Amino acid sequence: MKPDAVRGPVPAAAFATTPPIEIDFPDIARWAGGNAGLPYVWTFASRNPGPHVVVQALTHGNEVCGAIALDRLLGEGLRPGRGSLSFVFANVAAYHAFDRADPFASRCVDEDFNRLWSAEVLDGRRQTSDLARARELRPVIDRADALLDLHSMTDPCPPLSLAGPREKGLALARAVGAPAWIVIDEGHAAGRRLRDYAFFDDPADPRAALLVECGQHWERAAPDVAVECTLRFLAHFGTIAREAVVARLGEAPPPPQRAIAITRVVTIATDRFSFTMPVHGLMVVREAGTVIARDGGATIVTPHDDCVLIMPTRRPKVGETAVRLGRFV
Repeated sequence: MKPDAVRGPVPAAAFATTPPIEIDFPDIARWAGGNAGLPYVWTFASRNPGPHVVVQALTHGNEVCGAIALDRLLGEGLRPGRGSLSFVFANVAAYHAFDRADPFASRCVDEDFNRLWSAEVLDGRRQTSDLARARELRPVIDRADALLDLHSMTDPCPPLSLAGPREKGLALARAVGAPAWIVIDEGHAAGRRLRDYAFFDDPADPRAALLVECGQHWERAAPDVAVECTLRFLAHFGTIAREAVVARLGEAPPPPQRAIAITRVVTIATDRFSFTMPVHGLMVVREAGTVIARDGGATIVTPHDDCVLIMPTRRPKVGETAVRLGRFV
């Protein structure tokens, strides 16, 4: 696996136009009632003891691949053979606000659902639609032994898993075996992600979480990636039999994996942030010291050779992550 590479400065250029919407958004209203006392939350328990595994979609309202995967698997009647399994459609208010004319606007309602997962925020006084839903779902997460959080990306990029900074996260990503790219990262300055919540980020606690970016938000292949990763995740924990995965995906193992460790997170400081070159996910800048962006009067350069750009933002916003920089490990 070899990402695209550039050498030295490249003239500034804007992002490409909005990617096409190649998939249909499912009507998830049939799952609204839930069966666990919460809307859009479905929990099934086996008679055989085992872990409680949670698979979540719609952390962001315009990231539809996870919703397609859960809609498909629920519709097929997937049930755990061991332990218990919860399927969660998270920020459904944002999902229902999706507008094809402005497809990036429904990422959230009031604030990013995936920057709220600290005790300080969850137990605080702030009131927003997204935070109310996070508080509602918190008991489900508190009961989880393992979490798979299904996401997608703004611009085209190979699927990747975000394993967090702990060894257990990397071990989980490798055990699941897909997708091929693994990112070892600390998260965002703007707030704590669900995959970094509480015990998931405690190296002494065996409970672990994985965030998988399944591809570009609306590309045709992304839902299949979401389904594959879900099935492999569930098989790893014994929630479903490995034979069920083989029946669905075939005998061939997934491609070899490669990991990237984040060396710097670039957080936007001013409303004058811009990249100085065309950028895309997993792009490799060969030379240290290459200027890749400017933020007001500050210049952002690559800190080392063979610097990998992880998920550069299309929509710069003060306080949010512009791009994460990493190296192969």
